[in-house]
Amino acid sequence: MSNHEVRAAMKFPGEDELPPDDASAVTGLVPASGWPEGFRSGFASVVGRPNAGKSTLTNALVGQKVAITSGRPQTTRHVVRGIVHRDDGQLILVDTPGLHRPRTLLGQRLNDLVKETLSEVDVVVFCLPADQKVGPGDRHIARELAQQRTPVVAVATKADTVSRERLAQHLLAVDQMEPKLDLADIVPVSAVTGEQVDVLTDVLLGHLPPGPPLYPDGELTDEPEQVMIAELIREAALEGVREELPHSLAVLVEEIVERPREPDDPRPPMLDVHVNVYVERPSQKAIVIGKGGQRLRDVGTRSRKAIEALLGTRVYLDLHVRVAKDWQRDPKLLGRLGF
Repeated sequence: MSNHEVRAAMKFPGEDELPPDDASAVTGLVPASGWPEGFRSGFASVVGRPNAGKSTLTNALVGQKVAITSGRPQTTRHVVRGIVHRDDGQLILVDTPGLHRPRTLLGQRLNDLVKETLSEVDVVVFCLPADQKVGPGDRHIARELAQQRTPVVAVATKADTVSRERLAQHLLAVDQMEPKLDLADIVPVSAVTGEQVDVLTDVLLGHLPPGPPLYPDGELTDEPEQVMIAELIREAALEGVREELPHSLAVLVEEIVERPREPDDPRPPMLDVHVNVYVERPSQKAIVIGKGGQRLRDVGTRSRKAIEALLGTRVYLDLHVRVAKDWQRDPKLLGRLGF
């Protein structure tokens, strides 16, 4: 469901009876609708070049892990909505793949996904890591954003990793970046320490339109469970691997089945989760499995704990590694893998 469709699904009390141009009538409906006067809600797209700290920032704003993080670039492959609940508003964060110069069909589809997202949100969060100079990748994204009418808030991520002097230089470079963007705000943030995270939330809420909550209280993401499980497994599989593997690794949850048990069994239900991990070459399969299968067992152990925390029940994780040659360039395989 797109951001526009989410809004369209909301039914405001009495809206059919409103005079078409009576703005005061809209204001008058607010207290009766159950959401407080002055409440704001809307969407913010988190963009930036690969490894700019977008997923870490999304998780920090939400207050819980809803997007996988990795030191490897181009980790995020899906648009993940994280939902920030406040007394004065609801902010839906759209964490996108990093904009980059694509070398494969997968890369092109990820870029298209980002550009489509930009047209559907109320504000754009442009992440520029403070520990790196503003470079060609940032300017490439700035050119894309210059074509949009959506307000842009620049965020200097990883602010805790540099000195105050270096941070001040970085903020100045962001403000003077070419092409020149009409930035609504510039905010330095550390997602790791939490510094300025609340300030950024205030700034983003200020750019949202008045409106009711779009998601129920307590809901932190609308990502399907199978996608989140696949992402948790891929995150575990990416830890400590060589440069070649991250782009070539895909995870598909084939089936989730509740294991039969006796009616008087006091233990929580057990779910059998069957998963295929896809790579492009036999050499990559050997990397994922490891000597004697040890690495795959470690991946299974780490990801199973995260999956049990996500689902709130016991899990038996059945992992298999398969070779799908050049899947990043194969339209049929991309479709099967959800891209």
